[in-house]
Amino acid sequence: MSAFDRVKKAPRQQITRALEASANELASAQQHLAPKDTHALANSITVTGPGEATPAYSQPGGSRIAGETEVIVTAGNADVRYAHLVEYGTSQSEAQPFFWPALRLLRKRLQQRIDRAGRKAVRDAWNGKNV
Repeated sequence: MSAFDRVKKAPRQQITRALEASANELASAQQHLAPKDTHALANSITVTGPGEATPAYSQPGGSRIAGETEVIVTAGNADVRYAHLVEYGTSQSEAQPFFWPALRLLRKRLQQRIDRAGRKAVRDAWNGKNV
């Protein structure tokens, strides 16, 4: 197998592992920032791996299937349908942001982890390591 063929195939597994690690870190930060009145909202924050379905009524986007190289972090489920109301507030309650602030806080770190994993996967595949 040529180096080009190895480079095309190898990175997916390593990048997927980095995506899952980053998604778990993001979900943990969001759970930490989420209001803890009943803990239902914090407990509804989940990570959906490649090929899995997100919970129905989750934010952002509702139920959908994650792509083969996609990991999705969502808040809400069939029992907790109010994640967006907490995040943005209503006319009668103040916003209590937890979802987007965590992403803004960790975006650079998470992206660097994914980029590093991609570079390492390509380098290792090119050199014939971990094939």
